[in-house]
Amino acid sequence: MLHRLHRHPSGTTFSEVLIAILLLAFFFMSIFELNAICLRYIDASKESVAASQMVQDRSEALRNLAFVDLTSASYLQGLLASPANGSDFAKSIMEVVKISQYPTPNGVTQLTRGSSGSVTTDSIATDLGKGLVQIDVSATWNMTLGGRARSSKVTSIISNGTKK
Repeated sequence: MLHRLHRHPSGTTFSEVLIAILLLAFFFMSIFELNAICLRYIDASKESVAASQMVQDRSEALRNLAFVDLTSASYLQGLLASPANGSDFAKSIMEVVKISQYPTPNGVTQLTRGSSGSVTTDSIATDLGKGLVQIDVSATWNMTLGGRARSSKVTSIISNGTKK
C-alpha cells in the first residue's frame, strides 16, 4: 500500500507579505529620519564654524588697523558697515565689537552690527589710552537646529606699536 503524502503548497500568505512590507517600510522610514537628523546636525556645525571664522576675520581686520584708527569710533563704524567676510551667514548674524583700555578700562567703546546690516554705537569710552587696548569681538545667532541662541567670541589685546 502506498501512502500518499499530502503536500501543502509552499509559499507565503498575504498576511506574511503584509508584515514583511510593514517591516521594510518602518526600516526605511527610520533610515530617512536618521539621515534628516544628521543633516540638521551638519547644518548646525556649519553655522558654528562660520561664526568662529567670521569672528576671527573681524578680529584680524581690527588687529591690522593703525592704533589711531582702532581707537576711533567713527572709523570703526564705517568698518563694521560691511560684514567680516563674504559668506551669507556673516550677513545675517549680530556682531558686537567692544574696545576698552587695558588693563584698567576707562569706559568701553561698543558698536553693534545688527542682522539687518545697520551699525549702532552703543557707548564710547572716555579714554582708550595710548598704549594697550582690549578688543572683544562676538557674534550671536539663533541656531537652525532647535532655534537656540548661540554665540562665538574672541578677545585680543593690542599694543600701540610701529608696523614693520
